[in-house]
Amino acid sequence: MESQCSTETEEEQNLLTGSAISRPKSKRIHRFLGALVGICVICTCVLAVILVGHKLCITQYCFKAASYLIATIDETVEPCEDFYHFACGRWIKNTQIPDNALTASLLKTQLNDNLIDILTPLPTNDATEPKAISNARVLYHSCINEENIEKEGIDSILLLINQEFGGWPILQGSSWNASTFNLFNLLLKLRQYSNDIIFSVDTSIDEKNSTEYEIVIGRSVLGLDKQQYYFNETKMTNAYQRFITDVAIALSNNTSMIEQDVKYIFEFEKEIAKYYWTTADQLGRQNPTIRTTVDNIPQLLNTTFNLTNYLRSAFSWAGIDILDSDIVTVDELDYFYNISLIIDQTPPRTLQNYVI
Repeated sequence: MESQCSTETEEEQNLLTGSAISRPKSKRIHRFLGALVGICVICTCVLAVILVGHKLCITQYCFKAASYLIATIDETVEPCEDFYHFACGRWIKNTQIPDNALTASLLKTQLNDNLIDILTPLPTNDATEPKAISNARVLYHSCINEENIEKEGIDSILLLINQEFGGWPILQGSSWNASTFNLFNLLLKLRQYSNDIIFSVDTSIDEKNSTEYEIVIGRSVLGLDKQQYYFNETKMTNAYQRFITDVAIALSNNTSMIEQDVKYIFEFEKEIAKYYWTTADQLGRQNPTIRTTVDNIPQLLNTTFNLTNYLRSAFSWAGIDILDSDIVTVDELDYFYNISLIIDQTPPRTLQNYVI
């Protein structure tokens, strides 16, 4: 009995002792929770002040951005179940990809729409309007004037080809005169119409001095775009040659040499395509871009085609004088060596046909 009482007394003492020990801990927890609640209240007040004090953007750009976002969202879709269709559903439904395209660019579409808005007004004699815009309007309206196009037909184009560029042999058959052929003058005249054939010439900000410009010389674009298309007979290569043939037949009554000319045109372009290396080929060959000056081009490119005179003449036509010290960047120097050799071995008739 005494032992039982003594046991109960010990348990009571332990409970009292534990309660006394836990009291300070409980107070500390209460203080911590109180401080935490106080911090949360303060943060909430500060956030409320920031949100209330922040002005709502009501500029036209914010309206456009908001309208664009709203136009893409499909509110009939539960975002927690299918966020992709919630965020983009209406854009997918309302965006049509043309039959002749694999992708659709909203930015490109909007840019085209904006350009049409600028070009649609009829040309005026407003002296304050930039000449580039007025000229673009004239060109745009000449392109959309279907009635005038039907009336004039292709006579004006053929007249330009015959008078300015020395004719298109594929249309003239054996009557074309090869003695008048001059590749330098032909490429120069085409350059005036913004055509880069065989090689391209452009200007860019100098990478090593952003206050200066550099002349960039590179390869032009192939008719079939990619090198591999030329080395395997496919529907694409056949269609490409068929297209050239059909155009020539439609424009000429003399069809005696068309098939042969088309064959030579394709073979010439196929030879050029051998030196249109892919990115992987370029990395493997380690053929760096050459940075030089105008006066050093003859030493780098000792070919029959005088590239230095071509640059001077092309820029002179635009009212710009090229200096010997002007920086020139040449992409794929080997390309120009090889192309020059191919040109030297190609008959004038094939060159004229290809370039035109």
